[in-house]
Amino acid sequence: MGLIEWLWGMFEIRYTPEAVEDLSRYNRRDRRRIMDQIDVCLQHEPKRDTRNNKILRPNQLAERELRIDRFRVFYDLDEGKAVVKIEAIGYKRGNRLYVRGEEFQL
Repeated sequence: MGLIEWLWGMFEIRYTPEAVEDLSRYNRRDRRRIMDQIDVCLQHEPKRDTRNNKILRPNQLAERELRIDRFRVFYDLDEGKAVVKIEAIGYKRGNRLYVRGEEFQL
């Protein structure tokens, strides 16, 4: 990370191989929208709690969730290294969450 990025408080966004696979399940338009929102919402203030960005109860997937309409982006945050690690990307249908094509319970 360069000096300019540090001064502006930018976080590096990293995708796990599983998250890349999750993205590949969606059409090009949805992928672009998800990635654009990840950049907008998580590069500068990934820890900021909002209606669409929250801390999750302890679970095996990730510590935080970003909501983008029906999509859910699950990520971990390493503030010391200024890294946001995207762990998984799923979607909601009604009250059910699906990750990698399977219903998932948080």
